[in-house]
Amino acid sequence: MLAGIDYFVVIAYLVGILFLGYYFRKFVDSSEDYFLGGRTLPFWAIGMSIVVSDIGALDFVGVSGQAYRYGISVGNFDWIGSVPAMLLAAFIFIPYFWRGGMYTIPEYLGRRYNSYVRTIASLTWIIFFAVDLGVLFWASAVLLNVLMGWPIWISILVTAGVVGLYTFFGGITAVVMTDVVQLIIMFVGGLTLVFLGLHAVGGWESMVDKIHNLGPEYRQHFHLIQPSDTKTPFPWTGILFGLTFVMANAYMIGNQSIVQRCLTAKNEWHAKASMIFGSGLKMLIPILVLFPGLMAIIIHPGLEDGDRALPMMIKTILPPGLIGLIFSAFFAGLMSSVDSLLNSTATLFTKDIYEPFFRKNADDKHYLKVGKLTTLALLILGVISSPISSKFPGIYVAIQTFLSYFQGPLFAILLLGIFWKKTTQWGGLTGLIVGIVFAVYLNTFKAGIFTIEDPFLYVSWWSFVVGFIITVAVSLFTSPHLDSHLEGLVYNVKVKENE
Repeated sequence: MLAGIDYFVVIAYLVGILFLGYYFRKFVDSSEDYFLGGRTLPFWAIGMSIVVSDIGALDFVGVSGQAYRYGISVGNFDWIGSVPAMLLAAFIFIPYFWRGGMYTIPEYLGRRYNSYVRTIASLTWIIFFAVDLGVLFWASAVLLNVLMGWPIWISILVTAGVVGLYTFFGGITAVVMTDVVQLIIMFVGGLTLVFLGLHAVGGWESMVDKIHNLGPEYRQHFHLIQPSDTKTPFPWTGILFGLTFVMANAYMIGNQSIVQRCLTAKNEWHAKASMIFGSGLKMLIPILVLFPGLMAIIIHPGLEDGDRALPMMIKTILPPGLIGLIFSAFFAGLMSSVDSLLNSTATLFTKDIYEPFFRKNADDKHYLKVGKLTTLALLILGVISSPISSKFPGIYVAIQTFLSYFQGPLFAILLLGIFWKKTTQWGGLTGLIVGIVFAVYLNTFKAGIFTIEDPFLYVSWWSFVVGFIITVAVSLFTSPHLDSHLEGLVYNVKVKENE
């Protein structure tokens, strides 16, 4: 349980974030303000927001849990799985999305292919984000339950209430600017925990020796590259093909919650610089998220649920006052991930589903209202779906498994769409549908196909390959768009200068 000073620090943080986020409501006068911040935000704020929105439950709770189970190989998801993809996005994809005045990634796909592709891609992300929200709520419940002894459902409702308030009123601007503060808190809190944790286990070398002495099964904990026949979810073949070639690029280039931030930039330079700046910050993340999980192997051996490693470390090695600071830091990560998904999903539904299919050419204030109501509905849905993640061996595996259902084929049509002008609308549509169906098949029958329990990296790779091949094959037998239609959408077609 937290001491009095810890409660004060936590409450002060929550109240401060609420007031900061609520303050930005006065800048929301239109749907563009709500979804894109009026396209006025600077690169440093966007870059910090990109990073903090990506390192909430997935990294602090989930990755620490995976490090507890499997060791440092999960760090590949930040080093190999983020930085190269972010640079590719910055120099190739982001400029096209920003110049085109896009609100969403499916909007680009709709212009490049057709409305069917746009709708399927948007619905896919909406469903994923809704489920992802539940996973993040569950992660917050794990943290609050261990540290404060709150029941799971009370913890979930607290998270939903705090984040929902400022996201509902302030839109993307409130999300980005609160993320800036939360990133600073997370880095300060995370580094404090790492420093004190290393001191508690006697330093890095002592920690390595102690873990090695636990038995031969722990020797692989310090192998960044795992053999192809490993029983962990991170074999080198999956890391290379599934993560480096597919999932990383699909996440940083095709993920609405990531790319939408770049679309809020005040100009193209800031849009590109935000990704580059964010990639530099990303290099530091494994230091914050891996070490607590490794140290917990020594301090809390034999945990049945690895996702409890981080909250147990906070609870046992930190003195009063610091526990409140660290708790605020990790809760900030959870909140930043939740607010990102809320606003991005509201954007997807309003711009890709509601506007084209339910009410075209409505007053802008109407779309602003729809966006806010969608945010409220998502909060409720996320709370209801939160127990789903308890069915998976760790929060991180749950998220990556959900992503593997569609990221491969979605990246295939994004890649072909921007680099090969002969990709046709029917090729993209067929490749997307067949790829998703194939991914569902692989996930459904994975026990009889793969040798590891959670083969999401392999599923992503093979669904990408199938989606890519099908898109190319169908495109060769169907008519492509005229160059005039592709202007500003394809890399090798002349782009008009932005006015």
